[in-house]
Amino acid sequence: MTHEQPVAHWRIILAALLDFFTAFLVLGFVVASLFGGMTENGFQLNGLPALVVFGLIFAYFWAGKRYFGGTLWKRILKVR
Repeated sequence: MTHEQPVAHWRIILAALLDFFTAFLVLGFVVASLFGGMTENGFQLNGLPALVVFGLIFAYFWAGKRYFGGTLWKRILKVR
């Protein structure tokens, strides 16, 4: 039997926040580049492109948990 140490709650919350912001920025820039939403200060998405970004963010969290053993920041912060 292996006993896993409990993970600190702050690490779980930090990983979730960093994952969301990382996914939002990366996927936002990709979708904005494809749909013409780039601005001088970054990107701005409205309507369908914004829905696409949030759908991709959902897919990132779902696929990370289901297929990859955790999202990027969960793996970095060892929150599995």
